Amino acid sequence: MIALIQRVAECNVTVKSEIISSMRGGLLVLLGVKQDDSESDAEYLAAKTANLRIFQDENEKMNLSLLETGLDMTIVSQFTLHADTRHGNRPSFTEAAEPKKANELYQYYIREVKNLIGFDKVHTGEFGAMMKVKLVNDGPVTITLRSKNDY
Repeated sequence: MIALIQRVAECNVTVKSEIISSMRGGLLVLLGVKQDDSESDAEYLAAKTANLRIFQDENEKMNLSLLETGLDMTIVSQFTLHADTRHGNRPSFTEAAEPKKANELYQYYIREVKNLIGFDKVHTGEFGAMMKVKLVNDGPVTITLRSKNDY
């Protein structure tokens, strides 16, 4: 499992010209599920994401986590994070989990994050939909996290 984490000043997700989620400040997480991922991968990444110390403290040092700041998180499923581009110019997505499994683990990750940071602090995209994700990257700070199975 892979999570592309972006610290954002604001973020929203649009599906079919309708904004389905919006937040000011926090993390945007683009989440990719791999074929051999499991609930333990989702649990690990949820805890790692919520506790990742990438927000500035009073000394302007990246020393605070999302849990400590009380900010929100938007989670968007993105199978393209598992693109294999080693051969040719067209990406292969054979490593990405099939949609049923990917959605189950995406939803599991969302539940885990909600349990960690609070149900009202978590926003989501729509699994399988064509989405427009608008963000203002804060820093910019962008970090890739991988589950234990993905190293």
